[in-house]
Amino acid sequence: MSDSQTFTTPKLPGNDWPQMLPGWVWLVGAGPGDPGLLTIHAVNALSQADVIVHDALVAPDILSWARPEAEVIYAGKRGGKPSAKQRDISLQLVDLARMGKKVLRLKGGDPFVFGRGGEEGQTLVQHGVPIRIIPGISAGIGGLAYAGIPVTHRDVNQSVTFVTGHDQSGDTPGSLDWDAIARGSQVIVIYMGMKHLDRIRTALMDAGRPKDEPVAITSNATTPDQRVLETTLDTCVEDAARDSIDAPAIICVGRAVLMRQALDWQALAAGMQPRNTDPLGRGRPAEDR
Repeated sequence: MSDSQTFTTPKLPGNDWPQMLPGWVWLVGAGPGDPGLLTIHAVNALSQADVIVHDALVAPDILSWARPEAEVIYAGKRGGKPSAKQRDISLQLVDLARMGKKVLRLKGGDPFVFGRGGEEGQTLVQHGVPIRIIPGISAGIGGLAYAGIPVTHRDVNQSVTFVTGHDQSGDTPGSLDWDAIARGSQVIVIYMGMKHLDRIRTALMDAGRPKDEPVAITSNATTPDQRVLETTLDTCVEDAARDSIDAPAIICVGRAVLMRQALDWQALAAGMQPRNTDPLGRGRPAEDR
């Protein structure tokens, strides 16, 4: 924060908000990017922490809400880029807590949704460090909502599957049964899948998903840099390359993507007309169920 900026912590409504105690670590979800999606518990944590250890995808505007005297430590992990080792990050949290610091571990999205929060929390507990977990809005739900895509819709799906696009080695997860996922889930939401999109596409089509199935790729979700590509399973790799759509991105596979034709609320707010108010072709009013 520059000297010309004035530090202001958002005023919390009256409540008995939890106090962060010395030697504790709070594992807090920062949401998908938009600071407005931060929880009030997270704002409360920012107002108290002595040390903030944050991920790469935590927006600078969120960090600006920290106390001016708080130490801010970057601990981002990005695929294909130099990153701190997970073991080192976890043990750093232990060391900071043992120094009597009030430690805020701020993680993009939700710490327990492909965020390594479980690993870090387990390390802390094994070393006798007390913890508090504060959930955040996951990009697989909130990011798609900002794109105008409902992750569930009664006319489309009664199930949704969240998967990660890479495992601990950085490769496509070998433990995932792509055949079962393709057959059993009407909508599939893929985190961190851009690097292996070609393999994922092939696995899903080999398992029987139709080539023309709708796909949406939302990059930099909920931020001013958000971009949404509407494509199909067959052409998603080539279309993403053509439009320079890259990580961080959420990939949604399924007919729920069609609903963006009616629910692209950011386009509507900009004065555009909906492309199709009945994108599923039901031929009846939405309220007529």
